[in-house]
Amino acid sequence: MKTFAIVLFALMYVLMITKPKYRPFYALSVALIFLISGILPLSSLVSTINWNVLLMISGTMIIVDYFIDSRMPNLLADILLSKSKNVMWVTILMSLFAGVISAFIDNVATVLMVAPVGMAICKKLKMSPVGMILSIAVSSNLQGAATLVGDTTSIMLGDYAKMNFMDFFWMNGKPGIFFAVELGALATVPVMMFLFRKDTAPVSSNERTPVNNYVPTFMLLLMVAALIVASFIPHTPDMINGIICCTLAAATILIDYIQTKKSDHAIEAIKNLDFETLGLLTGLFVVIGGLTNVGIIDDFAGLIVKFGGNNIFLLYTIVVWGSVLISAFVDNIPYVATMLPVLTAVTATLGIEPYLLYFGLLSGATLGGNITPIGASANIAAVGMLRKEGYQVSFKEFMRIGLPYTLVAVMTGYLYFWFLWR
Repeated sequence: MKTFAIVLFALMYVLMITKPKYRPFYALSVALIFLISGILPLSSLVSTINWNVLLMISGTMIIVDYFIDSRMPNLLADILLSKSKNVMWVTILMSLFAGVISAFIDNVATVLMVAPVGMAICKKLKMSPVGMILSIAVSSNLQGAATLVGDTTSIMLGDYAKMNFMDFFWMNGKPGIFFAVELGALATVPVMMFLFRKDTAPVSSNERTPVNNYVPTFMLLLMVAALIVASFIPHTPDMINGIICCTLAAATILIDYIQTKKSDHAIEAIKNLDFETLGLLTGLFVVIGGLTNVGIIDDFAGLIVKFGGNNIFLLYTIVVWGSVLISAFVDNIPYVATMLPVLTAVTATLGIEPYLLYFGLLSGATLGGNITPIGASANIAAVGMLRKEGYQVSFKEFMRIGLPYTLVAVMTGYLYFWFLWR
């Protein structure tokens, strides 16, 4: 059964790389085969799909549709253009801006909020948005590990290791993971300067686009605040983020209807939902759930520990870079959930504190998804937005940005943790 699952998984990836136009079809087809063959029991289907992410994407997409229509992204684009010297620095500033937001709210929500501003800038400059939107996505994935509330894996680590919000900044008398992430973010600036070195066309903007409706902007800000507050409330439902986003989306639709007495925009916003992205994510959730169910994720975790042995440096190195490699192809949530107790047992046997390996796991697993366009939900959302604009992103094109970005950011964190936490 394991061999069959691995073959199907590999075939799915080959098809996604060679024929990217039909990615949702491949993922959903393999997911269906997994269910029919029993690789994933039908009874586990509902619990395997991450409904929180799907609801959050759906709700945010609706609000973003109103946000774009309000012309607020155009105004933000005007302001950002007025602060930048050339196209290269516009891209860098947009990337860093997305990273700051992503440190406090989910990566997917960040991409869905910031990318429309990037799209508006690129339309003004009459340039391809691919580089800028992909930079926004990979930056969002990086900064998600900076705080307790920035990413699901951070929340998982905080809960497992009994860490609070401030432990990510300062813990046991040492600077925490926040500073490793920020140093990694700064280290990526030269990478972006190299990648976009040819984008030297000067930019300027003396105009200010008038905003016709401030309600969507208020709803997006309210969503950010609500997601942050919810992360501090204990024992909230698993789908709390999705519930928040969908509730505010419904409120946005209702307010617009009260203001205009028309339902046209609501119907259009629902039609504009990126069903291909939602389908791709659903299929991938099922496929990864199947791989986890038959023990393939556990096998990978066991191999990492086996090769590390009693050498803490070798073990730490394998955990970091093995996590990068694995997370490039599978969802990091089940992987991190599997590895946390494994690393706890290993460090207990070695008689050392587990935090070095915990942080190495988090940084590697969070950033590994940046290598491929389907390694993280934020990447899938960004590629989906580009596809709706008529831009088909290949694996090669994504990796041109994602791979050097990942290597530099991971290496920075890798050295930081080894010298401060060993």
